[in-house]
Amino acid sequence: MKSRSAPVYTSEYRKCLFTSVVAVRHTGMADEALFEFLHMEMVSHVYRDHQSSKGDTDNKDRASRVSVLEGMGFRVGQGLIERLTRDSPCFKDELDIMKFICKDFWTKVFRRQVDNLRTNHQGTYVLQDNKFAMLTQLSNGKQYLDQAPKYLAFSCGVVRGALSNLGLESVVTAEVSVMPSCKFQVVIQKL
Repeated sequence: MKSRSAPVYTSEYRKCLFTSVVAVRHTGMADEALFEFLHMEMVSHVYRDHQSSKGDTDNKDRASRVSVLEGMGFRVGQGLIERLTRDSPCFKDELDIMKFICKDFWTKVFRRQVDNLRTNHQGTYVLQDNKFAMLTQLSNGKQYLDQAPKYLAFSCGVVRGALSNLGLESVVTAEVSVMPSCKFQVVIQKL
């Protein structure tokens, strides 16, 4: 009997698969565990695919991996916001868009609203999620804090992609000081 090797999936196939799972998740047909498992596997796959030949990880490799995950999230965010705003009225201003992201969008993507939204009214917003879904599967110990950023890159891309389709170019970063709490900083780029 011949043994079968594992199928090799292209990055386009993985993007389509992830977008499909996210879309199915919004209809209530998929379990949260499926979404979280797929996210963890996607991060693991990107980090395995982009290993340097030396075996160690330098800043250039790390940046490349984060960029790949963020780009995948960007495309998913663009697609999701198109669906969610199809029947919505126009937004009045930047703050109105950010409130929509924190309530409706965050609820559809991460199954809960943002716990806190702060702004300096000059284009900088801080979104605090005290139990961020993509970090709840990791241990709460301090030893895992250094692993948290790679699990946030995709989510930063999702938010940036959504904002981009709503007409706001932005830079989205995330930081974790205590697991699974997370702060996303959104800086709107003035054109």
